[in-house]
Amino acid sequence: MEAEEKKLAEGPAARGGPAPQDGKAWEIFLIFLRLGCTSFGGPIAHIGYFKKEFVTVRKWWKETAFLDLVSLCQILPGPASSQTGIAIGYARGGWTGALAAWCGFTLPSAVILILFAWGMRRFGWDAGGALHGLHVVTVAVVAQALWSLAKPMRRDAPRLVLAAIGTLCAFLWPTGCGQLAVIAFGAFSGWLLLRRSGEPHLHAFPGAPSRTFGAVCLLAYGVLLVALPLTFGVSGFMPLQAFSGFFQAGALVFGGGHVVLPLLHAVAVDSHWVTNSQFLAGYGAAQAVPGPLFTFAAYLGSLAVTAWGGWPAGVLACIAIFLPGGLLVLGALPFWEAWRRNAGWQGLMSGINAAVVGLLLSAWFRPVIASGILSVRDLLLAVASAACLMIWKWPPWLVVAAAGILSASGLR
Repeated sequence: MEAEEKKLAEGPAARGGPAPQDGKAWEIFLIFLRLGCTSFGGPIAHIGYFKKEFVTVRKWWKETAFLDLVSLCQILPGPASSQTGIAIGYARGGWTGALAAWCGFTLPSAVILILFAWGMRRFGWDAGGALHGLHVVTVAVVAQALWSLAKPMRRDAPRLVLAAIGTLCAFLWPTGCGQLAVIAFGAFSGWLLLRRSGEPHLHAFPGAPSRTFGAVCLLAYGVLLVALPLTFGVSGFMPLQAFSGFFQAGALVFGGGHVVLPLLHAVAVDSHWVTNSQFLAGYGAAQAVPGPLFTFAAYLGSLAVTAWGGWPAGVLACIAIFLPGGLLVLGALPFWEAWRRNAGWQGLMSGINAAVVGLLLSAWFRPVIASGILSVRDLLLAVASAACLMIWKWPPWLVVAAAGILSASGLR
């Protein structure tokens, strides 16, 4: 066991995994750029897209390692799907690969939302009924992703029960604290009921960072979290206040996605940078575009009615909200790699995986279905979209485009 721990500390080459330099940054950027242009449906669907791309098609990751990575990102504060992408990028190309993965996946939605903010400022655009069809098709996209993620546990009764309990608890307690409680319950139940005797057989994380690199990332996260508010309090520099506010929003929210909205509302609306109606219009647009919902921060920064507003402020806000999540996942990954090979931790991970599926299923019901299915026509469009995706195997971008056209033409 000590030899295995030593290999984990030394890095991927010692474990026989692919070294980070095996991948080129431009290759990683182009792959994630395509995903960023076509990954509709929010964080649940994004994980499904990643699983298909990097587990099924490219075989960069084994399924067990990928699911454990998803569980880690669900436990950490920040945007889970983007953190998953950053870790995959690092495994393939080191820190430049992580940066390339984040840039590629984030760029399309950030650019669209910055342009939308520009249109709001200049022409008074709003997010009306034309976006609703895209909300409807999200129901189908997320359903497909959930089906894929739940596949390994379909014949595992204890994990199915844990997932069902997690769904119910998350539905009744839809807050960040509720999500943490569901994950903690899944972890304890897995450690108690699902632990396996003997040496666990797990696929190693490919290209995990060294523990030294991880410790530096965790230190940077802690220093920035404490130092940014203090520095603004001394200097009063407005862009620093914005960076600090968006950094804290990304650093302190669990579950990502829609959970970050109250914190962003406090940062942007309560500070009178944008109006409440502008905030809601941007929220609608952020749900309709591909890529991570956290790029909503780029819209808010660009629309801010202060001297520092405009597209540079949008870029600043976007970097600030994603930075803590990236530092956390790269910092935690090497330590998580060691812990997960313990038999007790393996049972704990099985419980967390089940709890995460429960959380995602709850999020599918609310807010995805609750905000998307408002009529019988919406339901029919969602069912048709699901059939196109899961039976006829249409590409997601084609299904999304068709739903958007139907919505814009008033045929939904």
